[in-house]
Amino acid sequence: MEAMLDFDEENAHRLVAVYRTPDVVDQRRAIRAALVLQPGERVLDIGSGPGFLAGEMAEEVGANGRVHGIDPSDSMLAIARRSETPVEYGRGDALALPFGDEQFDVAVSTQVYEYVDDIERALAEARRVLRPGGRLLVLDTDWDSIVWHSSDRQRMERVLAAWNEHLADPYLPRRLPTLMRAAGLELADAAIIPILNHGADHNTFSAGMLGLVAQFVPGRGGVTADETTAWADDLESLGDDYFFSLNRYRFVAKRV
Repeated sequence: MEAMLDFDEENAHRLVAVYRTPDVVDQRRAIRAALVLQPGERVLDIGSGPGFLAGEMAEEVGANGRVHGIDPSDSMLAIARRSETPVEYGRGDALALPFGDEQFDVAVSTQVYEYVDDIERALAEARRVLRPGGRLLVLDTDWDSIVWHSSDRQRMERVLAAWNEHLADPYLPRRLPTLMRAAGLELADAAIIPILNHGADHNTFSAGMLGLVAQFVPGRGGVTADETTAWADDLESLGDDYFFSLNRYRFVAKRV
């Protein structure tokens, strides 16, 4: 897995704040609704981050089920392990899952595969650890779907182009149905999970992402530190005129 954005302790805590916003809480609710987890099922969370989704899934599978979370970031794992949930966490990579064949009923990967430089191998690994008939849920963002209002549109476009460099594939969802079929996974369902933020509200996904973007983009794509500061200050000043929209794409496939 190629981590182009370093999820060190500082960025990990920034991301935790984003995961607590109503936007991402609603996203996790939509993911669980699509999975329809059953008591006793074994679940693997690939790229479990701070463990919020893993903990919620553990409640749904109950005492007779089991949830494993893997992540390449020690900072993320440390945060996840502080929670009082019966989830087993370990360091792991989407390209080499540390489990035997056919171990899980369900595998979940949310906002992870767009960071992976060999998506075909990652999907093959997910299929390998699933039991026959097991299901894989993948959620990723197509960053062409973003609408982020700014008083300087050209500057916004430069910042977003630089931000795309933190991903292996910022447009992955449009390829996922074909890639899943090629990996021996039968696509069962697909849906859009939109994020819409408008007005002066700091408890939103996009407001939380401001710090991550501002930390990453200076020096990339010709974007300077001063330009980044001006970009962030402009967004903060918009007040009721603030507007942000982004689509995430959720796919559920079964192992055939």
